[in-house]
Amino acid sequence: MKGLKKELAVFAGALLCCFLWASAVPSIKIGYKLWDIGGDETWKVIRFAGIRFFLAGILVIAFAGAARKKLLIPRRDEWGKVMFLSLFQTIGQYVFFYIGVAHTTGVNSAVVDSLTNFFAMMIACVVMRMEKLTIRKLTGCLLGLAGVILVEILPAGFFFRPAGDGLVALSALCYGVSSSMIKKYSSEHDTVLFSGWQFIFGGAVMTAVGQCGMMVSGGSDGSSPVSFKAVALLVYLALVSSVAYTLWGILLKNNDVSKISVYGFMNPVMGVMLSAVLLGDKLGIRYAAALLLIGAGIATVNIKKPHKMDDVSNTKDKV
Repeated sequence: MKGLKKELAVFAGALLCCFLWASAVPSIKIGYKLWDIGGDETWKVIRFAGIRFFLAGILVIAFAGAARKKLLIPRRDEWGKVMFLSLFQTIGQYVFFYIGVAHTTGVNSAVVDSLTNFFAMMIACVVMRMEKLTIRKLTGCLLGLAGVILVEILPAGFFFRPAGDGLVALSALCYGVSSSMIKKYSSEHDTVLFSGWQFIFGGAVMTAVGQCGMMVSGGSDGSSPVSFKAVALLVYLALVSSVAYTLWGILLKNNDVSKISVYGFMNPVMGVMLSAVLLGDKLGIRYAAALLLIGAGIATVNIKKPHKMDDVSNTKDKV
């Protein structure tokens, strides 16, 4: 009975994290309207994202510091790693993501963003050589990619939006790199501390770049009065990152990484559903088929099949 309660708690916690992360896509598009940010106002988009992640970093450090009853500050030898990690996890990932979301639909964003899980696996296996690449994993990646390609096929033919879907895909690639970096750093450093401070650093850089860009381009400085809803949504987006990451970290600390990571694949499914409900995006048969392919890829990657012949990577190079 105790084991069942633990499993249900893990499921509920992971489900909450996925719901929060999935809600970010439609919430960002709603936030653009509330803050009067047009899809072509790149500098305002970057500043908006920067403020969100700066607040998120403050909240991560505050939550973790309160739980541990101490102030979390990187050591002198950790600052360089924090900043380098931030280039991928926050600055690269979210500059691409925010601009991309502004130029495509919420449903497309959710599906294309599912590439994060497959990029993370391929980088960990092929580039960082942290684990073995198997036929099973490769098949899962191809199924997931097929789902992403399917969602881009319109009645008039294949149509890929470089300024939208392309940037969301680059965002996913940045996440794949950062996830391997986090795994590498976690063996010697505090993962929560690194995440919180890289949010703060990345958010500050993005806010400053966005503000400077607006001043140079002569665009509106966004100083006009904003509504309570606009501020509340920005705070919510900050909470999405801080709460979800903190809870996800607790789940990873108390469970096997593979057991928890599999839940992350629920994000595109929830993202598509939330975009349809909140933004009125139409799903259609091709979106359902795309999600089925992605789901098949997820299942294939996570089915355990202990056959040595399944390996396609060079095992002698593994560490």
